[in-house]
This record gives sequence, C-alpha cells and structure tokens, in this order.
Amino acid sequence: MVRKKVVVAMSGGVDSSVAVAILKEEGHDVFGVTMNLFSLPKKICRSENLRSCCGFRAAEDAHRVAMDLGIPHYLADFRKEFERKVIANFLEEYKRGRTPNPCLRCNEHIKFKILWQRAKKIKADYIATGHHARLEHDEGSGRYLLKKGKDKDRDQSYFLYTLTQEELSRTLMPVGNLTKKEVRIYAQKLGLSVAQKPESQEICFIPENRYPEFLKTRIPEAFQPGPIVDLSNHVLGEHKGIIHFTIGQRKGMGIAAPYPLYVLSIDREKNTIVVGTDDQLYKRRLLASEVNWISVEKITRPILFKAKIRYKHTEADALLTPTDSGEVQVEFEKPQRAITPGQAVVFYDGEMVVGGGIIDRSEP
Repeated sequence: MVRKKVVVAMSGGVDSSVAVAILKEEGHDVFGVTMNLFSLPKKICRSENLRSCCGFRAAEDAHRVAMDLGIPHYLADFRKEFERKVIANFLEEYKRGRTPNPCLRCNEHIKFKILWQRAKKIKADYIATGHHARLEHDEGSGRYLLKKGKDKDRDQSYFLYTLTQEELSRTLMPVGNLTKKEVRIYAQKLGLSVAQKPESQEICFIPENRYPEFLKTRIPEAFQPGPIVDLSNHVLGEHKGIIHFTIGQRKGMGIAAPYPLYVLSIDREKNTIVVGTDDQLYKRRLLASEVNWISVEKITRPILFKAKIRYKHTEADALLTPTDSGEVQVEFEKPQRAITPGQAVVFYDGEMVVGGGIIDRSEP
C-alpha cells in the first residue's frame, strides 16, 4: 500500500490502539486523535469503575499508547458538536416515547464527518477507527462496501450503516479482519498497557447507565405520571413517566397480574403505557425512515434481504418495499418480537450491509 497520512480516532481502548499499530506497521504516517465529547465531573471520569470514553482516562490511555508506538497524539474538543448532534437528538427521541441509539448518531455526525473536517486541516488522506467491520471497493459496481467483521460476536457493522460512499472511500478499519482475541494478542506482543482493558458497555455521557438521573435534569416533562392500560384501554396502574419504559420491557410497572405483562407501545400524546402479553409483542411489519443505502444506490421495487431490528437481534428474512416518500416498508417472513421505534433496522445480503434506517413504527 502506498504511504498515506491517516488520522486514527483513539478511544483509549485496545481496538483503536491496535488499529494504530497495524497502520504504522504498514508504513503509513499515523496521527492519533482522542475526541472529548462530553464533560463529566473529573472524579467520575477518573473512576476505576467507569469504562466509557468520557475524556480524562481515555485520553490518558490513548496518549500512553501513542507514546509507546511513537506517533503524535492530539485532543479534539467536540463537546459543542456532540451536544447539538447527539445529545439533543437523544433527548428529543425520549420525549417522543422512543428509544434512541446515540452511538448511531455519534458515528453519523461526529466520527465520520466532524473528525474528517479536522483531519483535512492536516491534509490527511484517511481517517481510521477500531471498529470490527470490513471495508471493500467493488470494481464492478464502483461502490464501496461495508461488510461484517471477522469476529461475528464483535461485529459492529450494524452501527455503521449511516456511512456514505464518500465517507467509506476515505475510511480505514484495520481490525475488521481480526477477532477480538487476536486483537488482544497483538496488543500483548507489543506490550501495550491497554491489552486487557475491559470494553466499555456504557453510553459515554451516562455513567453506570443511570438514565433517569441524567434525563430528569434535561426533560422533566417526560417524568409526568400517567396511566398504564391494556389493549382494551382498561387502566391497570400508573407509571412515573414514559422515560422509564421501552418496548418489550417487563420490569418496573408495579402491576399485580396473573400472567407476565410487557410494554407493547408508548403513547406520548396521551402519556400512556400500553401493556400486554408476550405474544402480543410480535409484529410482522415496520416502516423505516432516514434510510441510507450502501451496496446499492437505492431500491426501486420490492426485494428480499435479511433485516436486523437491534444490535443483538438475529437477522430475519424480510421483504423491503420502497415508498414514494423515500421510506421503506419492511415485512418479515415471521413476526419479530419487540420492534422498537427509534432503534435502527439494518439490511444485510450475506456478509454485506445493504443499508438501513430508523424504525418509525410497527404494524401487526
């Protein structure tokens, strides 16, 4: 490969650290950048229990790795952009009674757009991340393709469906061809301090996943009590705010019933939680908006692919039908459990990501 100037988004974790090492080994001119996305109290950010990349500890770990590997390392302050593009959307979705995925928005607006704008200032040719996914260029179609990572248990292609052709053309994902075990072995051989660092399981701006504490200061109106009803509109109890619920949830309703009850839907206008039995959670159709296509320019007729309605969900056969408004109707061969507005539905053709969108609503 011809020597290129590459800016690597360093989170302070083992994947992005090994991405740096691979690119440097290939002979590229590598620069590390750690993005400061959100301000948390210093004592929280330095906590041994906090695994998220909120700033202090992530920057320290990334800087140590950069020093070990002999590359320049910089901090980029993207807090204003993150607040405007990611947190604002997160709050708005919860106010609507939906369940958003902020990692999708961060990838879409911060890591592959705003970071690139910063990288261009030093005349970088590419940006790179530690995502477990593979990128290829198809000579026949001329399109850049996004494929699943080698490690199917760690595959992150679901979170990357928003990438455009332009963004894919200037992005590298060096660890996509490695399993997580191979990544850690690679880091150990290099003596990197993050070789056995635990993975972050938290949203970076909500320590220990304490959603109510964070949201109550931002959108108190979503904490207004309201009725919990069944499909016949019989009142079964009272909730303490729609913010506490998501589709498919069973716990936290405080209702005595002879059988388990689950959240079927959230009616923001009526401030109502609708509950029912597990079998009532299964639906066959959904409508997706904000659709981005990767392996094809668009679809113009109904076509069969696999579809995945959440990150850990198993892909299922589905018929995709375009609408005149640019949305896509997804009809599954078999009904799917707990289709959740605000989450992403991603379409696959084998190992390849066809595209994806945001779930607007589901239908029985």
